[in-house]
This record gives sequence, C-alpha cells and structure tokens, in this order.
Amino acid sequence: MSTVKDFEREVQAAAGFGTPPEVVKAVATGAPSKGSAEEETDAKPEEDGGAAQAVAVEVERLAKLSPVEYDLARRREAKALGLSVTVLDNEVKRARSSEGDVAGKTMEYPTVEPWAESVDGAVLLSEIQGAVKRFIVCEPETAVAAALWCAFTWFVDVVQVAPIAIITAPEKRCGKSQLLDFMGRLSRRPLPASNVTASVLFRVIERDCPTLLIDEADSFLARSEDLRGILNSGHTRSSAFVLRSVGDDFEPKSFSTWGAKAVCGIGKLAETLMDRGIILELRRKLPSESVTRLRHASPDLFPRLASMLARWSDDNAGNVQQARPALPEVLNDREQDSWEPLLAIADCAGGEWPELARKTAVKLSERNAENTISTGAELLADIRDVFQEKDVTRISSKDLLEALTSDEEKSWHTYNRGQPMNPRQLAKRLREYEIHPDSVRTWAGTPKGYKLEQFTDAFSRYLDSKEEAKA
Repeated sequence: MSTVKDFEREVQAAAGFGTPPEVVKAVATGAPSKGSAEEETDAKPEEDGGAAQAVAVEVERLAKLSPVEYDLARRREAKALGLSVTVLDNEVKRARSSEGDVAGKTMEYPTVEPWAESVDGAVLLSEIQGAVKRFIVCEPETAVAAALWCAFTWFVDVVQVAPIAIITAPEKRCGKSQLLDFMGRLSRRPLPASNVTASVLFRVIERDCPTLLIDEADSFLARSEDLRGILNSGHTRSSAFVLRSVGDDFEPKSFSTWGAKAVCGIGKLAETLMDRGIILELRRKLPSESVTRLRHASPDLFPRLASMLARWSDDNAGNVQQARPALPEVLNDREQDSWEPLLAIADCAGGEWPELARKTAVKLSERNAENTISTGAELLADIRDVFQEKDVTRISSKDLLEALTSDEEKSWHTYNRGQPMNPRQLAKRLREYEIHPDSVRTWAGTPKGYKLEQFTDAFSRYLDSKEEAKA
C-alpha cells in the first residue's frame, strides 16, 4: 500500500525539485498545510540584468510541468522568484500558450464523395456560373471566372500555376465575404480564416494542402511582408517553397507553399498579390437588384455540385495536366501564367466554355489594368503622356514634375507625404530603369532633366506589350 512518504518521493522526482514535506503531506491526506494560503510576497528579485532572464528560465521550466505538479509548486516558486502567485500564473499561462497548450479547434475538412455517374463539364460549369449570379451581384465575367476558379481547386495537384483569387471592392457591404463563402463551399479542402500568421500559413499548407480562403486581408496583410511573400511564392509550383529552421538544433527544413488561395479585402491589395491573381471586383448592390442569401440555399445544392466537381476532376485530371491551351496574346506574361490552368479546364469542359473563358480573361485583364499596374509603370506611362502632350524630346526635371503633379487626381500630387513628388524622389524612381537626370539644352538654358530617348527601352519593355498585342 502506498504511503505518504511514497507519494512525497514520487512528486519530488516528477517535478524535479524538493517540495516542502508539509505541502506534500497536506495534498496526500487532505489536511491543511502551513502557509498553504495564497499570499503576496514582499521579496524583491535581484536588481541586476540577470534577474529577468532567471525568471524567464524558471517560468519556461514551470510551464512544462503537469497541472498537478505546477499547482504543488506555484506558491513556493513564486515566493522564491519574488513574484506574486497571480503574476507567476499569468506568465506560465503565456508560456504555455506560446507552446501551443491552448484550446483550439482541430482543423477539419469536408468529406466529398465523387458523383456516382460521369459528369458533363460544360453543363457543370454553367450551373456553377448561374449559381454565382443567383447569390452574388456581379458582372458576368466575374461569375465565369469564379466558376472556373472553383473547378481549378480540384485540379491543383496536376497544374503548374495556382492563380490567387483576389476578391475586392471599393467599400464594405459589396458581397466580398459572400463570394468567398460561396467559393469555399465548392472548393477542395476549404480552410477559411479571417487572420493568419506566416508561421501558421506555411505549416498548414505543408501538412494539409488546403484551399485557403483569407477574409479581411486589408486589415492585416499590408503589415506582414513575410505573409505576402509566402502567398506570392505559392503562385508557381517550381518556386512554392520556404526555408525555415526547426527544433532545438535549428535544422533547416523546406516547407511547401503550393496550393489554391483566395484573398478577400477592401480596395487595392499589395501589387505583387494583384499581379498573381484573377481579380474579382464587386460593387454594392442597387436597391433594384436582388439576390438569394446563401443561408437560404437548398441544403443539397453545394454538396451536389462539390461531388460533381470531385468526379469530373477525377475523370479529367490527366487531360488538364497535359493541356497546353492557346493563350490570348493581349495578356501579359503573368496574366497568361495565371489563366493557363483555367483555360485548360475550360477547354476540357468544351461547349461554349473555351471561347467564354478567353473572352473573360481579356475582359478582366482590361478592366483590372489600373489595379495591377505597378507604381513604377504608372510613372513611366504618365511621363510618356507628358512628352506626347508637350510634343518635346527633352524636358527639365522642374517642368516634368510640374506636369506630373498638376493633376490632383494623380498619385504624384501627394506622393511626398501629402506633398508633390520632388526631384530626388523622381530621380530615385527612374534610377530603377537605368534612367538618370542629365543636363538638357532648352530655351531656358541647360538645366538638369531628361531626354525622350532615355525612356525608349523602358517604354518598350514595361508599357508597350499590350498595345502591340492589340494592334
């Protein structure tokens, strides 16, 4: 039969320190122990630089104890550290939270059984397109692109590019979250989140390869370069990796960032994300427009469509993997990359979808050109307009800046923290394109400025591709 002494020795061995005998005896027998009441201590920690570090080390050790072991030790250890028991409890709780010992819901994904019969892809995509318009107020092209992207999530294992679905609107209450919810119901392994950290993102992608559905991106994404970098890296399969050190020995490991991702937010998101995305822009519903609420959908609608997508993707994965669809020349290189898997899916579906998908790609490309143009390319385009409007081949920096900043609607008017762009900022921007200010001969003398010929290469490389394709 176990005795109090036996129990005392077991607790001491488990906790790794000598617990006062009267405390152990009290726990074992149920009798009150001396000094067992929770009390504050007036003891102060050592007033040197190592005190805080010593406390941190001890807190880390205590956080690893079991609840019983910690409860037996907390009062004595708090007194030894010169802390109140409440403060020690909070620090241990925080340490345990950082190690993952907090409540949380295990990630679960819906189980989708493939449809029992073969599926007509064109009919399926048309039904999804119609469902988008039934629940979401949007342009026809948005509905087409959303249907193709939902189908793409089921083919993500056999394609080489994963376009990001960028759901955006100028204001709130435009249906962004509704469309994200809709797409999630038809996506493979959907994982919705309204906030996510970089460390969680690459780990969950590596483990589960879900379809990420990130809402409220405008509230946190701009502040996290690491998070944007991970999202960007997953655009192409060949570069969809990040490197991190793991474990106490900091062993380097490679983590996959490959997978389908949809990002939802107000306004223009980061340029690099927009450039890798299929942009689905929404507008607020007019009083005369009406749609059905998602919660009023027939219970079997989305499970049925998801089941049909599962079957159709199983039957056609090989065809999509081998497809080399014709890409509209009007699209730039990145747009062609992003649309390639969607066009392959449209070609596989047949019917009206090959033509419909290409018209949609071109239409969305034209509509979203201003959203995806970089700040540098926007500056080049405006400089080209200045040369054309003034009909000159050389211009001083002063005159060029006056022309650029005179339009209050242009970003250059408030580029310098609410003030107009200055010569140094202009020179810094143009330096990225190997364009430098030089002395130019004008009617007013030889001030610093620029010649049109300096911009010829930059105009051709960064501005002319779409104009040439349309010609």
